[in-house]
Amino acid sequence: MTYLDAIILGLLQGLTEFLPVSSSGHLVLAQSLLGVKQPGVAFEVLVHLGSLLAVLIFFRKPLVRMLRSIFDKRLSRERSTIGYLALATLPAAVLGVLLEDFFAAAFSRPLYAAIMLFVTGGILLSTRFATNRHQGFTWRRALVVGLAQAAAIMPGISRSGSTISVGLHAGIEPSKAAEFSFLLAIPVIGGAALLKAKQLVNLPSELVSQYLIGGLVSFLVSLVAVYLVLAAVRRGKFEYFAYYCFAAGGVGLYLFL
Repeated sequence: MTYLDAIILGLLQGLTEFLPVSSSGHLVLAQSLLGVKQPGVAFEVLVHLGSLLAVLIFFRKPLVRMLRSIFDKRLSRERSTIGYLALATLPAAVLGVLLEDFFAAAFSRPLYAAIMLFVTGGILLSTRFATNRHQGFTWRRALVVGLAQAAAIMPGISRSGSTISVGLHAGIEPSKAAEFSFLLAIPVIGGAALLKAKQLVNLPSELVSQYLIGGLVSFLVSLVAVYLVLAAVRRGKFEYFAYYCFAAGGVGLYLFL
């Protein structure tokens, strides 16, 4: 792996992990267009940890309040949020275990990922019809968002795009829907990285600097991506990402059809 490869993959991870455009679909396109091959589990863990660190820093204040709520009964709203996040995490965890082989096979089908980018575009575009976006979270709404995250395990389906869009259709206030989606990424990314963390022991010594640069790039770009999505949601422009997904899906169809 060259430094340029590390920067490109770190850039892709950081942008597409949180922008509603599907990280899996873009990695498939990058491998074909740029000749960049996914370098292995150790690098994947590092770039995902970069994205995770970005979320932890960006949302450090609400996260600290949630931790305090465990010991402070006055912070009931934050304590409820912890429960909502736990509930919303369950569908993806269960589905990922039960259908692990099915999802693994799906990731080997780039044409399928390209088609799913069109689905993501349709999901994002549908948010223009979402109304009554002034509600908070309930157990039912949290579960619905969790089911959307489970569906987004499929390559080409954006996790952030699906969860935020479903939140908007459920009537949740846009900023709350976006923040919940990003907080929901913490157990997802953290759990996946933890399961594969032992691979860091086998990190090739000659590639340590390249891998660390990839993780750093992912961290910095992830911070920017979180800010961009929150700004788009607050300004009512979240659906604009749909047009990019349609274009990316079109490129995928041209390459793999």
